[in-house]
Amino acid sequence: MAGLVLWAFVPADPMFQALAIGVLFGAGAWSAGAAERHFNRADPGPVVIDEVMGMLITLFMNPVGWVGALVGFLLFRLFDVVKPYPANRLERLSGGVGVMADDAMAAVYANVALRAAVWVAARVAGWSL
Repeated sequence: MAGLVLWAFVPADPMFQALAIGVLFGAGAWSAGAAERHFNRADPGPVVIDEVMGMLITLFMNPVGWVGALVGFLLFRLFDVVKPYPANRLERLSGGVGVMADDAMAAVYANVALRAAVWVAARVAGWSL
């Protein structure tokens, strides 16, 4: 949910959004790696920066309001849990990069699925998300 709150405050400019995603990935890889060493386990639960970055990727350049953002949240959670290829392989990368990379890939899937949902909602049902 923190990703939705951040999304609400990030300017809609794609360059700014891409920069925010890149900064979160870098900071997340560093901090998740440090957290893994501190907690002595892979992908520790207290680390949520990967989820925040994942939501920004999911909503990146998607023309949605709050309803669409909530649909995006559900799609991201689905793909983050299921981890279709290659997200399942990326999860095996060591350190903080692995923590961030699998969520980034799940978010790419969620972004594409959300685009499809927006298209179907607009074309078939006449709704806007």
